[in-house]
Amino acid sequence: MVPFLSVVLPAKNEQGNIGVLIKEIHASLSSEYEFEVVLTDDGSDDNTAQVAIDTAKEIGCQLQVVYHAKSCGQSTALSSGVRHAKGEWIITSDADGQNDPIDYPKLINEAQRLTSQHFCVAGYRKKRLDTAWVRFQSRVANKIRQSLLDDGVPDSGCGLKLFPKETFLRLPYFDHMHRFLPALIKRIDGDIVVCQVNHRDRNAGVSNYNAWNRAWVGIIDIVGVIWLKKRAKHPTIANVYSNQDK
Repeated sequence: MVPFLSVVLPAKNEQGNIGVLIKEIHASLSSEYEFEVVLTDDGSDDNTAQVAIDTAKEIGCQLQVVYHAKSCGQSTALSSGVRHAKGEWIITSDADGQNDPIDYPKLINEAQRLTSQHFCVAGYRKKRLDTAWVRFQSRVANKIRQSLLDDGVPDSGCGLKLFPKETFLRLPYFDHMHRFLPALIKRIDGDIVVCQVNHRDRNAGVSNYNAWNRAWVGIIDIVGVIWLKKRAKHPTIANVYSNQDK
């Protein structure tokens, strides 16, 4: 059996996309899986949350909305959503609709094959629809990250991932951590699986993030993740004694 799922959507000013996305999520999952949608409204100044609420009522989709009083960024919005989620497994997806919910079952099937306690199934947008400039920036950023972290994923910027909630709660929190989830999960001996997924154009609005700025800020973060990796210890338990056994 697949555990109860929570689809976590960090969102800021996505009223033009969120309603269609929730309908697509419901169409993709409702026939086979028990799930909820957890939307973190990261200080939006439009009707993102209300559109989500109205859509969920219309189609009968379980929904939580976590409101940030002011924008805290994607990593914090993700963390808030995961911590309020009721699901044992978490699917993260961008709220702009560029991640296709039709791919969610593919990630679930990959996760079902795994036997480890901690893992991450990471989406890989092999055929990206971004501009040539954005694709160039991402290639540079991914090559830098891969050479330094060896996290096993070719597309760290893809927001579509699946992991256990318990795994996420084991990770150290810091701003921008969402870009390093596979490396952080690998650090605690988690398995990393890459799954090719679709990439779509944004239907409405504009991105709140700039890839080139992410690359430069990410250099500092990479140094921090390297520091965490080098200080991780994985003891082999030889034996455990307890005088409490009955």
